Amino acid sequence: MPEYVITLDDTLKFAEQAHAGKPQLPLALRLVRNTGVQKRHIVQPIEETLRHPGFEQRNRIFELESKKRCPVVIEEALANASLMAQDIDAIIFVSCTGFTMPSPTAWLINNLGFRYNTRQIPIAQLGCAAGGAAINRAHDFCMAYPDSNVLIVSCELCSLCYQPEDDGVGSLLSDGLFGDAVAAAVVRGNGGYGITLERNAAYIIPDTENWISYAVRSTGFHFQLDRRVPGTMEPLAPVLRALALEHGWDVGNLDFYVIHAGGPRILADLSKYLGVDNSMFRHSWATLTEYGNIASAVVLDALRRLFEEGTMTPGAIGVIAGFGPGITAEMSVGSWSLDAPTSLEQIPEAVSAPH
Repeated sequence: MPEYVITLDDTLKFAEQAHAGKPQLPLALRLVRNTGVQKRHIVQPIEETLRHPGFEQRNRIFELESKKRCPVVIEEALANASLMAQDIDAIIFVSCTGFTMPSPTAWLINNLGFRYNTRQIPIAQLGCAAGGAAINRAHDFCMAYPDSNVLIVSCELCSLCYQPEDDGVGSLLSDGLFGDAVAAAVVRGNGGYGITLERNAAYIIPDTENWISYAVRSTGFHFQLDRRVPGTMEPLAPVLRALALEHGWDVGNLDFYVIHAGGPRILADLSKYLGVDNSMFRHSWATLTEYGNIASAVVLDALRRLFEEGTMTPGAIGVIAGFGPGITAEMSVGSWSLDAPTSLEQIPEAVSAPH
């Protein structure tokens, strides 16, 4: 997590100062208070975050900060997976908060000791769903190329998308919800420990592609959020239920749930429609409370918390789900394993690293 911290009280104070007297402010402040987010981490001091130096400078900051912060989590993820950089066959880099070409994967390969024939898989436009999508694409890669190892890197510097002139309720809510984070995980095709990925799926809710979006302007990315987004768990819950049922499982009776924490309504509704006790989403709630919505990194942080809790036993079953623009759901099911597989036919395992 970045070293600069902004609390809920800080957020409310800055919003009141910046948008004093505007009719939508009381509603926005109430919504921010109800997010449950107590603090967030950002890559710059708040005074710099609240200024807008221009899109070009912000994107330059994204590039510099990503190069500074990604190596730390990558090294930790590789160590947790008992692998070296040379053992990685593909790198999936996900972010929706900055843009570079070539992809940051090229810089990682040239500077962190990865092989020059490492596959590059950048994902830039799936937003918060990209954490789940990255896990699914890593699973697919390892199924296609048995015994491969895939590194996932998530770099979400949401504070660089702050737009001081945007004062709609959706914009003000997002100003109080999103935080910055960098995360990494490894999916091993063979060996390791963690969640053995067994099946994955994706789904788009029809005719909702404009509900979560960016307006790309000369000042950068302007986040747009439709007021109907919090209600999307009602149509997505049956999709999750069907995925689990195809695998022979009851989605309401699993041992762990690694769910994207888009906001409190998302988690509360999914708990309701899946018939799952709210405590089963404790890792997602903790991420939301302590870090805010950190976009694609949410599922990786919730996964970290599951690892660190240390309560899973071999054979425990669960689900991973990320939600984002589209409206897109990227979902997978798998079981907990502590013993390294002994044959290439056994299914890949996801091994997470903490921030």
